[in-house]
Amino acid sequence: MLGAIATWLARKRAIRRRWQADARALAAADAHNAYYEAQRRAARARVRNDRAAFYHWAKVAAEVARIAPRAGMDIDVVRAVVAEEERRRT
Repeated sequence: MLGAIATWLARKRAIRRRWQADARALAAADAHNAYYEAQRRAARARVRNDRAAFYHWAKVAAEVARIAPRAGMDIDVVRAVVAEEERRRT
């Protein structure tokens, strides 16, 4: 049983490291638009019905909000990004 728990914890840690690394990469590339880019990728995944990718990019957006104080986080811009991705898909 302890082996199963250790395996589960290792998998969860690997997932966390992956979205933290993506958040750092987006913030390093463009600190102001990193949050919007993560939201855009989450919207694309949602439109494609890719649940795992959607959760990943939503977590990346949350991490960008946490680590990048200069990141823009205007809800109207996020809504426009989501609407654009939905229009692009249909």
